[in-house]
Amino acid sequence: MTAPRLSLATIATEVPMGAQAYQRQIGERAQAALTHEASEPWTVRSLVFRSLRSRLEGNRRLPLGRVARASESARAALGRALFAGDAVSHRMALELPPSPHADVITLHDVVSWRFPDESAPVAAAAAEARRAAAVICVSAFTASEAVDFLGVSDPHVVPNGVDPRYFDAAPLSTEARAGLGLDQPYLLHAGGAARRKNLEALAAAWPRIHRERPGMVLALAGPPHPRRTELFAGLPGVHLLGRLSDELMPGLVAAARAVVVPSLYEGFGLPVLEAMAARVPVIAANTSSLPEVAGGAAVIVEPTADGVTDGVLAATSGDPAVDRLVAAGRARAAEFTWERSAQGHARVWSSLR
Repeated sequence: MTAPRLSLATIATEVPMGAQAYQRQIGERAQAALTHEASEPWTVRSLVFRSLRSRLEGNRRLPLGRVARASESARAALGRALFAGDAVSHRMALELPPSPHADVITLHDVVSWRFPDESAPVAAAAAEARRAAAVICVSAFTASEAVDFLGVSDPHVVPNGVDPRYFDAAPLSTEARAGLGLDQPYLLHAGGAARRKNLEALAAAWPRIHRERPGMVLALAGPPHPRRTELFAGLPGVHLLGRLSDELMPGLVAAARAVVVPSLYEGFGLPVLEAMAARVPVIAANTSSLPEVAGGAAVIVEPTADGVTDGVLAATSGDPAVDRLVAAGRARAAEFTWERSAQGHARVWSSLR
């Protein structure tokens, strides 16, 4: 008897972000997780799609732009060809067409539908999500969005994990920090510059924070973006670091005085857990998934300039209560492993057999 096959379908990306980290971590653990959870042997196939002329690594080519814009019927026909022979097909990118078998999707958030400055949603994606055999959401908040905003029934909540490197991270050396222009203690924000990231509140808060903490600078890590540059231009003690390598990030986080996540909307908010794992105080907005993920182990603030200011000053005050919060954060982060996440995925996959 032939073993059932799971296909994990992704899209090759030149600049990997959080979604790509999720894909890699789950992909690396899928076979072992299925072996542990399933009652029969499975095979796992990785499908990495790239555009017709792309030089990125992959094993399948598609006219990705046309596929994303295609009608539901055209996408369904293409999916029948791409996923023939699967028992379960897990599309980790909504641009890819649906499988005719047990079609599984991951929903990190619904920002494409909610925020006009984000990438436009795939036209057929909402309807395909409602028809999917299973929708995996990375947080209870995202699951509620899937139900209320997209009309998905009974989504599965399977949280992300934390890269183990953050638990073992040594703070960047003095020399490495100096190479980044960080020769003073720093407050760190790492991420994008879309409007939902709420950098406006951080920019408005920073002058007051800097007056109260003149020995501390603000480090902003993330792909260059004109909005970020404009918001922080001329502010004292601000360092725009640009996009840094994944290898550098654990040490950068571990060396921070505190990490601030003032976002208006996050489907999960991985920087919160990464900082907690690295024993760094976290200031997070009282919005979307952030309180859920923080689990009471962060300084939770209103997403306003005053809220961010007060939170940063509290987190960097030296109060022993902050040390207790950091210890709680470390324990909270330890609950989120990629092995546990992969096992949660495997339970969903094997249930559809």
